[in-house]
Amino acid sequence: MNQIAMSDQRLETPLLEMRGISKSFPGVKALNDVNIALYAGKVTALIGENGAGKSTLVKILTGIYQSDEGEIRVDGDAVSFTNAQDAIDFGVTAIHQETVLFDELSVAENIFLGHAPKTRLGFVNWKAVNARALALLHSLESNIDPRTRLKNLSIAQRHLVAIARALSVEARIVIMDEPTAALSRKEVDDLFQIVRRLKGQGKAILFISHKFDEVYEIADNYAVFRDGKAVGSGVLAGTGQDEIVRLMVGRSIEHAFPKVEIPLGEAVLSVENYTHPTEFRDITFTLRKGEIFGIYGLVGAGRSEICQSLFGVTRPSGGKLRLHGEEITIGSPGEAIKAGIVYVPEERGRHGAVLELPIYQNISLPSLTRTSRSGFLRASEEFALARKYAERFDLRAAALSVPVGTLSGGNQQKVVIGKWLATQPKILILDEPTKGIDIGSKAAVHAFISELAGEGLSIIMVSSELPEILGMSDRVLVMREGLSAGIYERNHLNAETLVRAATGNA
Repeated sequence: MNQIAMSDQRLETPLLEMRGISKSFPGVKALNDVNIALYAGKVTALIGENGAGKSTLVKILTGIYQSDEGEIRVDGDAVSFTNAQDAIDFGVTAIHQETVLFDELSVAENIFLGHAPKTRLGFVNWKAVNARALALLHSLESNIDPRTRLKNLSIAQRHLVAIARALSVEARIVIMDEPTAALSRKEVDDLFQIVRRLKGQGKAILFISHKFDEVYEIADNYAVFRDGKAVGSGVLAGTGQDEIVRLMVGRSIEHAFPKVEIPLGEAVLSVENYTHPTEFRDITFTLRKGEIFGIYGLVGAGRSEICQSLFGVTRPSGGKLRLHGEEITIGSPGEAIKAGIVYVPEERGRHGAVLELPIYQNISLPSLTRTSRSGFLRASEEFALARKYAERFDLRAAALSVPVGTLSGGNQQKVVIGKWLATQPKILILDEPTKGIDIGSKAAVHAFISELAGEGLSIIMVSSELPEILGMSDRVLVMREGLSAGIYERNHLNAETLVRAATGNA
């Protein structure tokens, strides 16, 4: 078996253990003889690059997939998860990065969908549903009204609803798959307080994250996967980050932010007193040729809303835009694309890709005039275009003909970025460009962003990750509550200054 020696903790009986788990798909060995143990009252961080096998393991653990080989033990006894309900019955619940929720249902209905409290006559007890939902939300320190329709909530609020839904069943093993991806720092702190309470209740927690600072803050143990194999595990305390990185990628990554310093060119885009009726007001900045212009702020500060307006998704109520000195109006995404402005959204799974279509068609979709002749698409040219960007991003897929929906979240993001770069834009707007991407792929994306800037592309980059903002930006606009809290030059950038500006403590 592919085992790495662990600490004396092995003397304990795991609450849940997976032994010798293997799983294959056509052309891909997703898991190869892996072992992992989860202990009561402990957080185990599952770490690995995209395609390492993390998602497959979670699906086996939640009964969505069944392993080809190996066994699962709960309290030392062998069990079988033939479906999702079996896993729930044994106390396994999951909070996924992209939890399926229903916009037209209320928050309470989403939380208790499929297991709502009933009256003695078998009808749904709506009073109990709303009361229990309210209690769960209060336990998460959220003031969301359980009667509110989900479609009216922000991304961060939706994620809190997903957490409440997972905790609405009697769980002994809690899986958290990128639970902090859309949360502000305060919300992350609140979530970690919940995690610590769950630990105190004796629950075993599997925590999946690409953010090392969060892993080291909340996890007790770690397990590292690489290419479908378990390559390392143990107690996190005393284990250095560089050792974890070497296990993940088989090498040490020394340059996560390979920013190329180049002289900036002329002004490409000028934004003057740009205002939206509800989201932002009086935003002014200039984007220069070859510049990486960072936008930083807390969740809800208006960062994404500015990007969406620049791309024509929403209309401003005031202000001016000048492209190469000429005033322009962008009334739709089509007009933005014609002007050479493209936007990679934060929610790529919902807004950036057609999940049912294959990879090559997603990448070529905005560039059909380049891949067609006399009104007919040429599949060979679509494949050639897709292959170019798949190779540059180290896209991990069995073939370019597989649907994007079958890829991991990180690989879906690579497809969306490649799709827009294939249009050869002048201005690239990136909203959380490395959200959910592992450390190895982040370095590749950062190198590519820097390379594009070096070629003269102007880039607006929204990010919640301070190291990314500090490492990649030439200048940074900090936003707070829809307003500009200042623009900072690269030689004056530091984490404390940006955080103080974003929180109003400058």
